[in-house]
Amino acid sequence: MLPPVVKNLLIINALFFVATRAFESFWGIDLSKLLGLYYYESEMFHPHQIFTYMFMHGNFSHLFFNMFALWMFGAVIENCWGGKRFLFYYLVTGIGAGLVQEVVYGIRIHQIMAQLSPEMIYMVKNNIWEILPQYGSYTKQLINLHSLINMGTVGASGSVFGLLLAFGILFPNSLIYIYFLFPMKAKWLVIGYGVLELWLGIANRSGDNVAHFAHLGGMLFGIILILLWRRKKEKDYYYEY
Repeated sequence: MLPPVVKNLLIINALFFVATRAFESFWGIDLSKLLGLYYYESEMFHPHQIFTYMFMHGNFSHLFFNMFALWMFGAVIENCWGGKRFLFYYLVTGIGAGLVQEVVYGIRIHQIMAQLSPEMIYMVKNNIWEILPQYGSYTKQLINLHSLINMGTVGASGSVFGLLLAFGILFPNSLIYIYFLFPMKAKWLVIGYGVLELWLGIANRSGDNVAHFAHLGGMLFGIILILLWRRKKEKDYYYEY
């Protein structure tokens, strides 16, 4: 039987997915642009997106695999921690992942802007397609800048990677079957995923539509939170003694 927080998170994510398709089909409203996370200097950015983006998904397979991981790891962790601590962890790692993604966007955007004139930057933010013929030698930089400013981030992957990290810490020697065939201890899977995401994030600087640094951000905020909890537990233990 599913614990309540995981069950409700699964339902909420599914409802957001259905609502996204319904709003687009019946009213022509793209909820992804309203609730997905955009760069903070973009005209499409709104503060609430740092929270809502983690309930949005690009397609069914994106939703399915994130929810499968939430069910697989989340149920065990919630039963171990309890609902309140689990929900707090899930939301903090998701928001943390979004903040890391914003920082990475900012670094990449300002690196590109350093190569362009103020006039070119202004024109990119308004209509890139009209200026491409005029600035042919800067075409790649202009397209990358336009994409980064107007690219939204959606999905629960940051929280899911946070859960993967927590599972690896809580149950390091538990076997996880990759593609249901190849067994691997949880601690090695966590390390492997972390290294892979770091490499992919650095290697694919032009973007491959996967927020690799957001995944790492979820793991980063997860390990910080777990270490803080452990430190508090040790202090409480010594105080009681």
